[in-house]
Amino acid sequence: MIAVIKNDATKQQLDNLIDWFNKQGVKVHLSQGEYCTVLGLIGDTTKIDVDLLNGLDIIESVTRISEPFKKANRKFHPDDTIVDVGGVKIGGGNFEFIAGPCSVESKEQVIEIAQAVKASGANLLRGGAFKPRTSPYDFQGLKADGIEFLLEAKKVTGMPIVTEIMSAEHLPLFEDVDLIQVGARNMQNFELLKALGKINKPILLKRGLASTIKEFLMSAEYIMAGGNEQIILCERGIRTYETYTRNTLDLSAVPVLKELSHLPVLVDPSHATGMARLVKPMAMAAAACGADGLMIEVHNDPPHALCDGAQSLTPKAFDEVAKKVMRIREVL
Repeated sequence: MIAVIKNDATKQQLDNLIDWFNKQGVKVHLSQGEYCTVLGLIGDTTKIDVDLLNGLDIIESVTRISEPFKKANRKFHPDDTIVDVGGVKIGGGNFEFIAGPCSVESKEQVIEIAQAVKASGANLLRGGAFKPRTSPYDFQGLKADGIEFLLEAKKVTGMPIVTEIMSAEHLPLFEDVDLIQVGARNMQNFELLKALGKINKPILLKRGLASTIKEFLMSAEYIMAGGNEQIILCERGIRTYETYTRNTLDLSAVPVLKELSHLPVLVDPSHATGMARLVKPMAMAAAACGADGLMIEVHNDPPHALCDGAQSLTPKAFDEVAKKVMRIREVL
């Protein structure tokens, strides 16, 4: 249930109403936007009389919400959420590139790539330290050493770092990571999501391989229910009947997610297509359909990459993509 408060309501009236709701056994989520104040009621609201609320002087309107995702719901939070990642803002009109190698291979490698993508307009550096792979024989990442190399690149470039977590047990290693990524395979790892809900750090949540939009938002809700509302959603393609591309990039999810939720939405065209030559057109299309940013894999020597070289752009190719995307943004 949501209650929209009139603009002329006093702070004392609002506090009294919130206190009354708490006594009814429901939690109150307060969202104060530029044009209105919204109270989101979470819990068993069946005993709350809607007619009684509508009769109060400070109530503009009351609506029951049928969707199971509450805190992620735009009705609870009409204004776009802006997530601050180490001083870099995403959402609410702020568009950003997250770029870097699929997997961190060495300190020299990640620093070289970081300097190149920063020069092309990227403000956040991605790099896999823990790598979930389909085959147990594939390269699994440098783990703690990989995070250390990312932090070295941060010292050189000043770029906040983004890397994927595989288990809640690894959280102590992520204390200095600016944006923790939850990969597609862990989107419904609910124990991990609960643990991430208890920390004060931005989370990049990727859509699962075959997850619906509702399931995607419910995973975000798991994190937000724990108290952490710094969530960035990422569409990275879903599994369909098509086999020519690695996944099918569902760009229709971007406007749908932005309609249903206030959370920022990024697009990852690298994992979606699995082919470097398709990254540019899909990146441009993502910008055109309203994404708040792009996550793109960049490697200084893709043919010899230890992970996903086929979908990785060279720094030169990334520079071209970034320029094309920004032209699209200028038109919008």
